[in-house]
Amino acid sequence: MTSEVVWQLGPEMLVVVTAVFVYVAGAFAAPRASWSWVALAGLGLAGGCLATTTPLASADPLLLDNLAVWTRWLALGLSVILVLLSWRPTSDRDAPELVGSVLLVVAGMMLVSVSGELILVFLGLELISIPTYILLFVGRRTIEGRESAAKYFYLSILASAILLFGLCFLYGSAGSTSLGVIQARLGDAANPLASAGRLAAVFLFAGLSFKIAAVPFHFYAADVYQGTSNSNAALLSVAPKLAGFIALIRLVLVATEGLPSHTWRIAMALAVLTMTTGNVLALWQDNLRRLLAYSSIAHAGYMLIGLTVALGTASGAPGAFDGTAALLFYLLVYSVATLGTFAALNCLGSSDQPLEHVDGLAGLAWSEVPRQRLLAWLIAAFMFSLAGIPPLAGFWGKLALFGGALGVHGSGPGVREWFVGLAIIGVVNAAIAAAYYLRIVGAMFFRMPLGRVRSNAAGTGPLTAAVICGLLVLAIGVFPMPWYDSADQAVPENASQVVDNQAPPNALTPEP
Repeated sequence: MTSEVVWQLGPEMLVVVTAVFVYVAGAFAAPRASWSWVALAGLGLAGGCLATTTPLASADPLLLDNLAVWTRWLALGLSVILVLLSWRPTSDRDAPELVGSVLLVVAGMMLVSVSGELILVFLGLELISIPTYILLFVGRRTIEGRESAAKYFYLSILASAILLFGLCFLYGSAGSTSLGVIQARLGDAANPLASAGRLAAVFLFAGLSFKIAAVPFHFYAADVYQGTSNSNAALLSVAPKLAGFIALIRLVLVATEGLPSHTWRIAMALAVLTMTTGNVLALWQDNLRRLLAYSSIAHAGYMLIGLTVALGTASGAPGAFDGTAALLFYLLVYSVATLGTFAALNCLGSSDQPLEHVDGLAGLAWSEVPRQRLLAWLIAAFMFSLAGIPPLAGFWGKLALFGGALGVHGSGPGVREWFVGLAIIGVVNAAIAAAYYLRIVGAMFFRMPLGRVRSNAAGTGPLTAAVICGLLVLAIGVFPMPWYDSADQAVPENASQVVDNQAPPNALTPEP
């Protein structure tokens, strides 16, 4: 690794240095220091470094393509919202640990996006998981908080072991940890171990399903979301999903391109099971964080539709829409609406007694407090966007996903019918989801208040985050094409791009 390659990791290193500074200085500084301002300053420096860094044409073991650039900017943008959302009072003694852990999670998201090598991918995912354990334990010091931290800790270790098993099969089938070399050798018909990539794909799907909260590794989500704070639930709903889907694109869509077309069938089955399970179980929930946990599971199923389309078109079934672009665009609109929802909820209640149930929102739109009326309208906009109601951002996200599935033309018997059925199931699930999203809106606008809703004392940061997310949901809904075009440009052109950038001269190259 050369110094030029290390310089390409400047944004990630700035974020990590800021996190370490917050951790260490927090042990000695006055308790009234505001570490959120330090975090925002560090993120600003990282953004400036990213803007002035010119990616190298060849930067082994990094993969500095358009997908990496797009994801790094998205991670930095979402991190600003996360810092505002989790803004802590200056008297909070746990603020350094919470702020520093959020920054490390951001660094992990960025590292996964630039990883062109199996070890770096795993390190990036673990850089997300380990600080999350700290956040869950420190974020809410109650019995429920400790229980949620323990559940996430043990299940995350199991998922990491399964993922490592899949990475070992990839390494064994190609004899290298470089994604470019792996793709080349799995695509070579003369490689006797190429068939091991099929088993690797199964373990990769299983290990990363925990990160994105897909069935059958979804069962931790509801309990963990319910037992933790709103700010931690917001981070869990976005950061692991972003890293998990980028890893799926890297490992399954690119590194295993030479495999037979069985991978899109796995993704399709996961998509149907995940979105149906999440939406049906959300119908029965009254706890807000538990409801949003099942909503997060359902949206992972929607995103898997985009991955299914991408895998199907890569396997020889031409499509009218790019599935990867639709997945990335939906990641953006889902993240903005979900973070906005948790930010708005974080403005209500108190740190000791946060707003827990849908009934607690009753009559919020008719509150005597102007800020609470604004929060009611913001929550309504986020619910409409998550439900896919035009003209908000979520509508265009679902249109891109479902349109992509309808646009796939089968390269074999019955392939098109499978994708048409997938789109129909997605539309039905969107209709089911509208029921519980509109129930929240109905409670705020069409029910009498059950009591006075309290406001969080540290609500300035979360309120700012909610307003920013509300403006983005509206802006993306009114002007969707620039946002979709940026996601479309981030799609890796083809696997040969990875091979040309990373494979050594003696690597096996696939036939055209």
